[in-house]
Amino acid sequence: MSVETSKQPSTSGTTSDELIRIEGVTKRFGDNTVLDGLDLTVRTGRHVTLIGPSGSGKTTILRLLMTLTEPDSGTITVDGQRLFPASEKELREVRKQIGMVFQQFNLFPNMSVLRNITEAPVTVLGLPKDEAEARGRELLDLVGLADKADERPTRLSGGQQQRVAVARALAMRPKVLLLDEVTSALDPELVAGVLDLLRDIARTTDITMVCVTHEMNFARDISDQVLMFDSGRVIEAGPPERIFGEPEHERTREFLGAVL
Repeated sequence: MSVETSKQPSTSGTTSDELIRIEGVTKRFGDNTVLDGLDLTVRTGRHVTLIGPSGSGKTTILRLLMTLTEPDSGTITVDGQRLFPASEKELREVRKQIGMVFQQFNLFPNMSVLRNITEAPVTVLGLPKDEAEARGRELLDLVGLADKADERPTRLSGGQQQRVAVARALAMRPKVLLLDEVTSALDPELVAGVLDLLRDIARTTDITMVCVTHEMNFARDISDQVLMFDSGRVIEAGPPERIFGEPEHERTREFLGAVL
């Protein structure tokens, strides 16, 4: 199934507003085929959410986009630049376009909150330290942690650490933000605050988002397009009001009946 996250018709090659193109991508782990000939296009500014049972291939897509793993076959391009095959120099350039927020916060415990946010812009993008710090403080204000700049991450709650992780990802000014089950490691009472933050970012910025989540209300709120995965394939795709209101595929109905 080829999926185009736009109402515009598919065309061959890339188009000016096409940010991500995945063509014929297969990924196996041993005898397990996690992605099976996936075709997927994401256009600039779209918010795309991947849903489906655990092990259906959703997180593998994010890991491929982050170049944390490689496909067995197929091609992936981001903003017209090919990820596979590519040289290390080419990969570094593409990675600058992509921000990711993981299930685990992956903050540096020996650095202050502010330095966690500014380290990559300074060392990877070459931003002057003063400019990076000014941007970092703006982002801390955005995520509601302006008073935590000098704290160590270990002194923050899980929800606060995840907010710092969001700010860190945004500090690179990426063209696409990948969100991988960003609330799964949080205590239930902290989930709503992080999801509200991401809703605000989705509403108030033009950043492209690709999100993997089991939070169906969140998916309904932020998504332009929802993709239902099962056994390494997209079995159904559409706007959230249709996927959640009138799913066509029996497997989608079974999944939503179990999680809603």
